[in-house]
Amino acid sequence: MERRPPGRAERLGLALERDGARCVWCGRGFGPLVRPTTEHLVPRVKGGPSWLENELPACARCNRERGHRAVVEWLEECERRGWHPDVPVLERALDALDAAIRVRGGQRRARAYLDGQRRRMRRRAA
Repeated sequence: MERRPPGRAERLGLALERDGARCVWCGRGFGPLVRPTTEHLVPRVKGGPSWLENELPACARCNRERGHRAVVEWLEECERRGWHPDVPVLERALDALDAAIRVRGGQRRARAYLDGQRRRMRRRAA
């Protein structure tokens, strides 16, 4: 029997285990006053799937304020504000989503967005 994909709450728990119990954008630790949310790396409106590879833990403030802004655009805004985004987690997530799309296929709209963000991240590192 085939296992059904994990639900939203389970994916959030898995993302917290994988990426740590802090916001990927501002670095605040999660607790009673800072609750974790599921942040889509490639926003759903831009074709991003609800897959674990496309989801990161973020505080509600960062998730809400980012909206549909591009990954690198929001990353640079977070740095400008003096926050401490987890760049290695973001780079790993972009690569993992790219690999997942190659294996599973589809996600035509997300591919171009993802390729552009990966290029911009590489340019930042150079």
